[in-house]
Amino acid sequence: MRWILNAHQRKVAARFGRGVDILSGHWTPPLTPREAVELEARQIEEKLGLKPLVSLSDHDNIEAASQLRVVPEYSTLPISVEWTVPYRETSFHIGVHNLPAEHAAAWMARLRQASAQSSPKLLAEIFCALHELDQVLVVFNHPMWNLSRLEQGQFELVLSDFLAKYSAWIHAFELNGLRTWKENQSVAELACAWNQLVISGGDRHAFEPNANVNMTNAVCFSEFVHEVRVRRISHVMFMPQFADPLASRFLQTFLDVTRLQPERPKGMQRWDDRVYHCDAQGVARPLSALWRRPPRFLEQIFHVAHLLGDSGAHQYLRHSKRKQIGLRLNLEDGEVEP
Repeated sequence: MRWILNAHQRKVAARFGRGVDILSGHWTPPLTPREAVELEARQIEEKLGLKPLVSLSDHDNIEAASQLRVVPEYSTLPISVEWTVPYRETSFHIGVHNLPAEHAAAWMARLRQASAQSSPKLLAEIFCALHELDQVLVVFNHPMWNLSRLEQGQFELVLSDFLAKYSAWIHAFELNGLRTWKENQSVAELACAWNQLVISGGDRHAFEPNANVNMTNAVCFSEFVHEVRVRRISHVMFMPQFADPLASRFLQTFLDVTRLQPERPKGMQRWDDRVYHCDAQGVARPLSALWRRPPRFLEQIFHVAHLLGDSGAHQYLRHSKRKQIGLRLNLEDGEVEP
């Protein structure tokens, strides 16, 4: 898609005064926050027969959980965020779960300030302050994902430097439901090396529930935080969909994100209502506000992709190639075995 859109760049730039920048754009998931929580809860209730505890996080904002908490049945939903932390030549993502509700907005302002300033001293102060909040869980999300595509040796040096400075205030490393099995094994080995627990999590953005969960006897999220932080216990279960080919799962997400949803309110029905890009003044706006209709070549690509997805062949290939996987961790002697 990047190659195709770059080929279309000159035409777009001439019309809008600004070219297509894939990395600066963003999109909103096809589910509302409530639907996202219900999707995760339903998987745990129906497939495992257990009471669900769900922590919903967005990139660098807490609006979803904050708005849901006004609904009585979600009044205890944790306020959580995936915090982008620029560090040297790259950025890392930190999951901050269960912020105190009365101070969550102030905390979000501090996190945004730290992201903007990229000051090692300020980062240390914030990590330390978060650690002092007993009910807060700080998770290093997908630590082995080289977001800036640095040379691998350089990335490993930056990662080691980051951990040397801040790992004392991080409570667990994430095993990610939408990253490769090989990468998750590397995360498990990294966790052993830094005497860290691993925990479930995972960039689930569409209609597939998260591909791993934590098994716990905790009856509330604060009790789960205590289990991880103080008792140092974490049991991660990978769900069946994690064994499906990752490319097929990404294709399904693409289909979900680009599918027409006529049941949605106006302004959320088409994929270009939910995808944002900066206009000539640098203001993020839905693509539907920047063109009369999507470029024909994009519509043709999406049409072919949906024909493939709706044919049934995609789902057949996905499940027929399901892998058999397992992971055993022994943090005492550092063994990691598939």
